[in-house]
Amino acid sequence: MTSSLVRGRPRHATAHIRVRIAHALVGAVAGTGWLALPVLAAQEPATAAPPRHTSPAAPASPRDDESSAVDLILPVAVLGAAGALVAYTYVRRTRRSPGTVSPAPPAPTPAESDRQARAALVQADDSVRASEEELPFAAALTDERTLAPFRQAVHAARTELSAAFALWHRYEEGEPQDPGDRRQALVGIIGRCAEAGRVLDARAGELDRLRWTRTGPALGVAEGAFRRLAGRAAGARATASELRGRYGPSVGARAAGCVEEAMDRLVFATARLNEARRAADLGEDGRAVRRLRAVEGSVAQAGVLVAGVDRTARRLREAAALVPAALTGAEAVLARARDAGTPVPSGADDALAAVREELTAGPYDPLAALRRITRALVRLPDARTGVLDTAADLVARATADEAEDFVAVHRGAVGAEARSLLAAAVRTLAAPHPVEAAVLARRALELAERDVRAHGVPEAGTEGTAGAVQGGVLLAREPDGGPPVAFGGPETRGRLRRGTD
Repeated sequence: MTSSLVRGRPRHATAHIRVRIAHALVGAVAGTGWLALPVLAAQEPATAAPPRHTSPAAPASPRDDESSAVDLILPVAVLGAAGALVAYTYVRRTRRSPGTVSPAPPAPTPAESDRQARAALVQADDSVRASEEELPFAAALTDERTLAPFRQAVHAARTELSAAFALWHRYEEGEPQDPGDRRQALVGIIGRCAEAGRVLDARAGELDRLRWTRTGPALGVAEGAFRRLAGRAAGARATASELRGRYGPSVGARAAGCVEEAMDRLVFATARLNEARRAADLGEDGRAVRRLRAVEGSVAQAGVLVAGVDRTARRLREAAALVPAALTGAEAVLARARDAGTPVPSGADDALAAVREELTAGPYDPLAALRRITRALVRLPDARTGVLDTAADLVARATADEAEDFVAVHRGAVGAEARSLLAAAVRTLAAPHPVEAAVLARRALELAERDVRAHGVPEAGTEGTAGAVQGGVLLAREPDGGPPVAFGGPETRGRLRRGTD
């Protein structure tokens, strides 16, 4: 990180001032002496004059009084010159520095540092996500060798961001405990986020030159992606209806919600795609580029939502096939624990009994059933073997992916805590500790949903604009939703605003 600039006077400035004052005093003394020499010379007696004899009791002559006055000229002049110089120096310094300037800006309070770290994490995470979203559209226009530096930039930025999230998670858990070390941890978080943004900012202009020399090819790519996704969205609607009938209303409602949000993004993309075509026909390249980037962002998010529905359907089928074996394996683990005299977690038997009842009661959520089974046995040593380990891994991956999708398409409203817990879940899953990872991912999803409810729906017009703002496709800086987000860090990601043609 770049250190703060010291705003006070440099250390060697005082020495320079003293030297200048000394030089000025010497000059004043020399000048005063030179001016006094004629007066002194006029008062000296002539060498050829005879001596005068006066009586001791006689009063002093006027000539003696004049000599005494002349003797005082030099010291008085020196003192006057010195006083004038001091006054002049004081006035100059007062004018140049009307108040006392501290050698460094005041350190931020812990609350301010905490707020800055949260904001830096959110901004850096948004920048990485948006940059990743743009790369597939760029890849359709160029070869992988040309695109490699941009993929490397995104990878480097995500590495810095992951380290920042790890530091923040430890900070939130109370580590380190020393106040000074905690301040340094926040400084490290902000620094890593800044580095992530800098890496992306450095490549932003180059990607623009690669992508937007001609808008025609980019328009064709966006139209093709839109058409393909519109067909998939219709299939996802049918999938959501099927899931509701097979696994119950709660599962069906989640899938249907994803489909509705995907359609909202596509409505927005339709309007902006038409505007991009008109702008391109009129030769308004800047306007066409802004509309195309908004189309790409909304299509990318609609793709995340549709893919999430398809993935959920696949994992629900896997979970439904796994529940009976996982339930039998869990009951066997409990029996072995009792035979060995190992304490059994309280509530474990009740949890397994409730799952068995669900199997015969009608449609149920098999992923939720596996979650309850694996959590009931998490403290037993045999719970991480065989079918139970497979069940725990399936639940963790499904929960982490659900949370990831939600954050990705609502990043305009989700705060730092949910993102940090999601990053912690990913790290924990890689450890691997799937049960703990599932708990973290579930909590991240709950916090993200809370943030979205608290944020509300922004008032940013119609035709899906509000959803695009909430999704972070638009940066919400202007009444129409603001500029579309582009590849880059915090300094460049909003560069496609109006007036930059």
